[in-house]
Amino acid sequence: MSHDISIEASGDRNQLVLPPSNRDYRQGSLNAKVVLVEYGDYQCPQCGELHALIKTIHEQIDVTFPEENHLCFVFRQFPQPQIYPQAKKAAEAALAAGAQGQFWQMHNILFDHQQALGNGYLVEYANRLGLNIPQFLREMTRHVHVDRINQDIESGLRSGVTTAPALFVNGDRYVSRWNMEQLMAVITTANP
Repeated sequence: MSHDISIEASGDRNQLVLPPSNRDYRQGSLNAKVVLVEYGDYQCPQCGELHALIKTIHEQIDVTFPEENHLCFVFRQFPQPQIYPQAKKAAEAALAAGAQGQFWQMHNILFDHQQALGNGYLVEYANRLGLNIPQFLREMTRHVHVDRINQDIESGLRSGVTTAPALFVNGDRYVSRWNMEQLMAVITTANP
């Protein structure tokens, strides 16, 4: 019961203020029945658990609703460098890979190797993906993608996000338990 009271007290701070758009990295169509938006941090263990959960859900949705445009997943950067010192560099690496068309590939590698996010590892991952390494290093050194990260953080803060992970389902903050059954139920019964 106290859970419901806390939701009511926070009011519209549980609404996504910046709707998903073509500016976002996403898997699926923006006009899908269910649009999940995660604010995440590549070094945060809970974000790693949610990453695995969402990958499994994606696979199940593809099997359960093969003909439908059912799910779109958007990932926005919400590094927490005060807790996870390598999170912001990892976010920059994901966006630098994205500039070369490899965002989701780098995204998956970063979550698969959360304990190894130092600069040398990031270059190794970029090399493994076949990225243009001079371009990758130039973007990392010049912090080309910091403004984009700051925009994601700002939109998260305006939506009431204070820590990662934070998940929104069709614009509403998901506040239930982080488990397969509950999240799958919300996704399969959500209304657009």
